[in-house]
Amino acid sequence: MKGVVCSVCGFIAINNIIPDKCPACGAARESFRIKDDAIKTPQDKNNLNEAEKKHIPAITLVKKCGLIPEGCEDAHAKIGVIQHPMEEKHYITHLDFYLDKEFISRVMLTPRTLNPAAALHIKASGGTLSVIELCNIHGAWISEADL
Repeated sequence: MKGVVCSVCGFIAINNIIPDKCPACGAARESFRIKDDAIKTPQDKNNLNEAEKKHIPAITLVKKCGLIPEGCEDAHAKIGVIQHPMEEKHYITHLDFYLDKEFISRVMLTPRTLNPAAALHIKASGGTLSVIELCNIHGAWISEADL
């Protein structure tokens, strides 16, 4: 899948618009490159191979938030239906969240001490939530869900 990639931090603009500066790290516009293969997607969504099962984010939406009772929807993202390893040599570096293809948040992960998952409390009442994870070995993978 095509994307505009920050060469400093790996952020991917999935709307294919080169930003004036990276919303994740602040790098200048000149740091971005258009890559046709920026994001990996499954070959067959109904028949995932083992690598796809370990890398594609699984999104769970919880309509009633436990922390903010009014106007909040929880979005949980776990990396893989088979949990991705979080070891020094192979791990998920971060998860980027987008609402209707616009970046809203990055969650940084470290190996050994964190699991490959994150959650956000979203105010939006509709739209498409996209989650991109970056594996230090196997690259970026995406998943989407309707809010």
